[in-house]
Amino acid sequence: MFIQTESTPNPATLKFLPGKVVMDQGTADYRSAEEAGNASPLAAKLFGIPGVTGVFYGYDFITISKDGPDWQHLKPAVLGTIMEHFMSGAPILSGANGSEPISDEEFFEEGDETIVATIKELLESRVRPAVAQDGGDITFRGFRDGKVFLHMKGACAGCPSSTATLKHGIQNLLRHFVPEVREVEAV
Repeated sequence: MFIQTESTPNPATLKFLPGKVVMDQGTADYRSAEEAGNASPLAAKLFGIPGVTGVFYGYDFITISKDGPDWQHLKPAVLGTIMEHFMSGAPILSGANGSEPISDEEFFEEGDETIVATIKELLESRVRPAVAQDGGDITFRGFRDGKVFLHMKGACAGCPSSTATLKHGIQNLLRHFVPEVREVEAV
């Protein structure tokens, strides 16, 4: 098994491509060993590596965030853990549904359904594929008083360029296609 790695705009995050489907539906984002708990055997093993602070699963990639040692020292342990897990044939998630549980309900005003549908379509077709290339994900959380609230995951969470991505990229795109959008904010 050969696992490729790619850098991301976030220097504390590296994208690992095992050459197999990681999650055929949805995404999963873990920010601590406690969060991973029994939900993901692989994430639990990865959090056992000193310095790992985040594990994010996308369709065909795993994004790992770190705090301590540089990648030169951390990368071999992460590669070994991912390879061992895939070679064992064990599942990525212990749960039956195979996708991330929604922690926050979406919110928007009654009557804004058409605007929200357009925002979601733009995010799905134009934003999420580009962000996935960088090892992250962005999901819709809400719309109120002209402000779109988005949840940033994976490499996007804590990325130094995430503010620029939000304000100059996503905000400009949404404002262009949906005049009711005035601002975009991360939650």
